[in-house]
Amino acid sequence: VQLVESGGGLVQPGGSLRLSCAASGFTFSYYRMSWFRQVPGKERELVATINNGGYMTDYADSVKGRFTISRDNAKNTVYLQMNSLKPEDTAAYYCYTNFRGTWGQGTQVTVSS
Repeated sequence: VQLVESGGGLVQPGGSLRLSCAASGFTFSYYRMSWFRQVPGKERELVATINNGGYMTDYADSVKGRFTISRDNAKNTVYLQMNSLKPEDTAAYYCYTNFRGTWGQGTQVTVSS
C-alpha cells in the first residue's frame, strides 16, 4: 500500500497550488480519501475528505470556499486544489486512506512573499 503526494512548493499569498496523491496497493475506489496538514509543534489537522464515489466532500472551516478536494478513481488519484492561499496555510500536507490507516510521506506547502 502506497500513497505518494506531489505538487507542493513555494507560492505567494493569493496564489494557487494543486496537490496530487497517487495511490497503489489497494482498491482505491472502495475507500474514503482525506488530506491533512501539520505545522511543526502542532497536531495534524483534517483539511478535506471525500467519499469513495467522489460525490460527498467535507472541509475544515479554515479552507471552505478556497480548497476543493476531488478524485479520479480511474487514475487512483486524489487531488487538492488550493486557491487564495494564505500564509497560515503553510504546512506539510499529507494524504490519508482508512485502508489500514495509511499515510503518504507528505508534501510541503509554503505561502510567503
